[in-house]
Amino acid sequence: MTQTFKNFIAGEWVAPSTDNYFENHNPADWSDVIGRFPRSGPEDAQRAIASAKRGFTQWSKTPAPLRGAVLQRVGELLVQKKEALARAMTREMGKVLAETRGDVQEGIDTAFYAASEGRRLFGRVVPSELRNKWAMSFRRPIGVAGIITPFNFPMAIPTWKMFPALLCGNAVIFKPAEDVPHTGHLLVEILLEAGLPPEVIQLLHGQGSVVGRAVIEHPDVPVISFTGSTETGSVIGATCGRMHKRLSLEMGGKNAMIVMDDADLDLALEGVLWGAFGTTGQRCTATSRLILHEKIHDRFLTMLGDRAGKLRLGPGLEEKTEVGPMIHEESRQKVDSYVGIGKQEGATVLVGGATATGGALDRGWFYQPTVLAGVKPGMRVEQEEIFGPVLSAIKVGSLDEAVRVNNDVLYGLSSSLYTRDVNAAFRAMSDLDNGITYINAPTIGAEAHLPFGGVKQTGNGHREGGWEVYDFYSETKVCYVDYSGQLQRAQIDTYTE
Repeated sequence: MTQTFKNFIAGEWVAPSTDNYFENHNPADWSDVIGRFPRSGPEDAQRAIASAKRGFTQWSKTPAPLRGAVLQRVGELLVQKKEALARAMTREMGKVLAETRGDVQEGIDTAFYAASEGRRLFGRVVPSELRNKWAMSFRRPIGVAGIITPFNFPMAIPTWKMFPALLCGNAVIFKPAEDVPHTGHLLVEILLEAGLPPEVIQLLHGQGSVVGRAVIEHPDVPVISFTGSTETGSVIGATCGRMHKRLSLEMGGKNAMIVMDDADLDLALEGVLWGAFGTTGQRCTATSRLILHEKIHDRFLTMLGDRAGKLRLGPGLEEKTEVGPMIHEESRQKVDSYVGIGKQEGATVLVGGATATGGALDRGWFYQPTVLAGVKPGMRVEQEEIFGPVLSAIKVGSLDEAVRVNNDVLYGLSSSLYTRDVNAAFRAMSDLDNGITYINAPTIGAEAHLPFGGVKQTGNGHREGGWEVYDFYSETKVCYVDYSGQLQRAQIDTYTE
């Protein structure tokens, strides 16, 4: 019998006010129903917000080191449950076990990093310009944080957002993507098991256009963090700007790997296979453009076509599988339509370019790893985010041209350069217009203790991960203590005639 799941609101697992549910299916096997999950409504969001406000009052007064101790226990529980969580995640969203184990590990790393920050929420003490006066700053929590996350990293991305928010003393309303509600449920169970006060965390399942919108538009939710499409992020940005909310956006990417004529081609080949087809290309950091120097262009494409055509597709729970399914049929159709657009624009299909069929593949949403050759700058397949296993190859004559091609898109998340020339490497690090640049590594591979994010239409300037995210989830307060026993006038009394 199919299990029915609930929201977590006001310290209880509760059915949605709508009494409506949706089925969550395994993308590698349509017949495998993971469970029924709430299709919540605005009333559920209202109850969650009211509860989170009460939770914030309690949690914000908990000393930061004690908040860190809770997250330390969260990390320890994630370690204990890592394999079970990875298998549940693969069943739910499709990517191979090696990747879901890494997804959980990212959550573990984030938990332990956050735990240590409980003793490092530093402010500053600075000299006053007046005598007998003390000047300092400290950080304090903001309030209720609305966390809206995508399907492709069901553990890593929520932990990137939630753990820093919680460590800083905020309460959290968590709205996972409709495609991965089960992983979100398991994460909340772990938070509660670790000792997080129940009203500090709320779990809302359902449509982003309904419950996500209700959270975003509510005046009692001053902080919003969203990862998803640029189109949706733009709408959220307009709402939050009008309401003066603190907002972090992490959106699309059109990331390029540049391979120069002096590069280690075997190393670059392994990098592009992982960067383009890991997570079935469903990453904001996925390598979707391959910029090749003309001297190695033909040779490298031959190498790539041979290897890409041999990648093993199948259910992610099978250890031999290298590429799993798309998340759903709509995504698969979108990918296929872009391949058609590429051919209309003059590109040729080097390998792939069609739905993957045969045997177990017929029961899931599989698409062949695809390489488009002869792509020119300005083509739609070179400019627009496809979010699937499609790689566009572009020929250039120099590093300068490669940099121009890389930069001439609306996005600016990740980039990569393969070269043995240290001068070229440092030029690229300076000139590539991206938030992240890798040298002799693919465009994917962010680490939990460094800031993550991009420029241009990839985001709005805030970073996730590392030390910077703690500034986003806290406010700076400045305090002055005058112990002179007399009125002193700053910026006036310091000047003498």
